[in-house]
Amino acid sequence: MTRTYAALLRGINVSGHKKVPMADLRALIEGLGHGGVRTYLQSGNAVFTADGGDEESLAAGLRTAIEEHFGYAVDVLVRDGAYLRAVADACPFPAAELAPKQLHVTYFSAPVDPERFAAVDRPAYAPEEFRLGDCALYLYAPDGLGRSRLADRLARPRVNQGLVATTRNWNTVTQLVEMTRD
Repeated sequence: MTRTYAALLRGINVSGHKKVPMADLRALIEGLGHGGVRTYLQSGNAVFTADGGDEESLAAGLRTAIEEHFGYAVDVLVRDGAYLRAVADACPFPAAELAPKQLHVTYFSAPVDPERFAAVDRPAYAPEEFRLGDCALYLYAPDGLGRSRLADRLARPRVNQGLVATTRNWNTVTQLVEMTRD
């Protein structure tokens, strides 16, 4: 059965590091036998269709292909369209009332134990706040991600140890939902 997926690449095309041109990424994904390949922005968002496979094996194949082609490792998460829609639908913040730059989703490679975040002094970061989903974290940062002290705290290795995590703003979240509709 053919399904539509989004590949979320972490940390590419940031300040000239780990350059991955989107045309090359599309060709690479097509070379793996996937169809309907499209990219969104330059920050590592690709949508494709695949016959069979699971998210982990698709991500592993893409990681290997990127490393072989570009010469460096890139963390990759692959999520199907249904999951992306479920994450957007479960947003605990009033997304329609907020500017897209104020709301972000961090996608994790595995379910997140709330205990990882127990040491975060939430009131100290107000009005910024976060809420956990299963494999996602929702971040409200009223001044944007670039100025968010809470985002810096949440990105520390101790909090994310053993997980691949990559963050997208609400515009990208909703765009990927639309791009993966079957």
